[in-house]
Amino acid sequence: MLTVFYYALALTFCAFFALLKWNSLRYSRKGMPPGSLGWPFVGETLKFLTQGPDFMKESRSRYGNLFKTHALGCPIVVSMDPDVNRYILLNEAKGLVPGYPDSMRKILGTNIAEVHGAIHKRIRGSLLSLIGPIAVKDRLLPEVDEFMRSYLDNWGGKVIDLQEKTVEMAFFISMKAVVENEPNSFVESFKATFDSMALGTISLPIKIPGTQYYRGLKAREKVVTMLRELLAKRRASSATHDDILDHLMRNEDGKHKLDDEEIIEQIITILYSGYETVSTTTMMAIKYLCDNPSVLQAIRDEHFAIQQKKMPEERISWDDYKNMSLTRAVILETMRLASVVAGVMRRTTTNDIELNGFIIPKGWRVYVYTRETNFDPFIYEEPFTFNPWRWVEKKDLESHNHNMLFGAGGRVCPGKEWGMLKISLFLHYFVTRYRWEEAEGNKQLMKFPRVLAPEGLHIRITNY
Repeated sequence: MLTVFYYALALTFCAFFALLKWNSLRYSRKGMPPGSLGWPFVGETLKFLTQGPDFMKESRSRYGNLFKTHALGCPIVVSMDPDVNRYILLNEAKGLVPGYPDSMRKILGTNIAEVHGAIHKRIRGSLLSLIGPIAVKDRLLPEVDEFMRSYLDNWGGKVIDLQEKTVEMAFFISMKAVVENEPNSFVESFKATFDSMALGTISLPIKIPGTQYYRGLKAREKVVTMLRELLAKRRASSATHDDILDHLMRNEDGKHKLDDEEIIEQIITILYSGYETVSTTTMMAIKYLCDNPSVLQAIRDEHFAIQQKKMPEERISWDDYKNMSLTRAVILETMRLASVVAGVMRRTTTNDIELNGFIIPKGWRVYVYTRETNFDPFIYEEPFTFNPWRWVEKKDLESHNHNMLFGAGGRVCPGKEWGMLKISLFLHYFVTRYRWEEAEGNKQLMKFPRVLAPEGLHIRITNY
């Protein structure tokens, strides 16, 4: 009986190593970057999602700045070289097009991050007309100001979960811009479904009931159904609305005109793209200001100076916003230290391509991992220190070649200014109205694959 057990054990080990060897040979090609592909299909997804930066650093120490792995259901070459990363992001025409994993692509649909060429140009043009700098200045600024005034009212004397509040703020303000005057019941129901959809975007694409990916797909179906019903209701009504949906539906400009399916995808893109970035950056900015009293006092001085020049109910103007230079620096420094987006995906399309002396096979993903560049001591002195003044003292730092906080080249986020405005005005009303301290019992923050406080980030607020 013992002999049979040993034979079975030996057979199991042989099968294990044979499977690993088969997976390695399956994707082997002369001249490819070094690295491990792990198990078939699953690959190294678990390490990729749970160990994050540590997995990247360990792999770089073993294989160099370019290495191969297998995660989220596809073979990937990871690039951690700043110059190579910039080359990849600026050379889309050379066969390095967006290529996000199936989990993200199938749940989010045809979004601006996925398309390329003429389609990307058309969708980007449409988005810029809706949420670009001109739209922010002329139309969105008063909406954001009014929302923040109301949203941040009567917080004094309360203990709040800052994470919950910033998530709520980021979603509701975007939703208000997309569809005005919808009942709260619709907005709250939509948010719950949208949250389930968003959670499925970073998951292993296993379409089995109970998996996060499956729940994400089902949530997407519900989101699309709700938006179709909203479109039908709008078309059946003669009323007009001053919101993004109305602008999309009534846009007669042939260059940027979209059909109903594209309108739905645009709305999903607008809601998803700024949702996590705005909420997380706002939460972490408050956290860093709490931990750095001298910066907090300087921010307060900046905002009180703006406030003192205005009547009590006078709105924040575009000039006021542009004068929030230290606030902008705090946002950029927060994004650098608490990276919401660790990198972007590209895919080789036409043929095998050569990258930094290695061959990347056709159809492979290239993960442009930009997170480590945020901690490069040659770009950012004392890179692990929260120092927003670096962005004020070095005026060219925001336009630095390796600053990819908002993307690069033709892929710079079209809603960048809208996102900056939301966070800036949240900070304006928060720091001029309140003092705060962290409540006891807050747990450690996670910074990968998402920046979040698993049990919330609770703060005790008092009136200023």
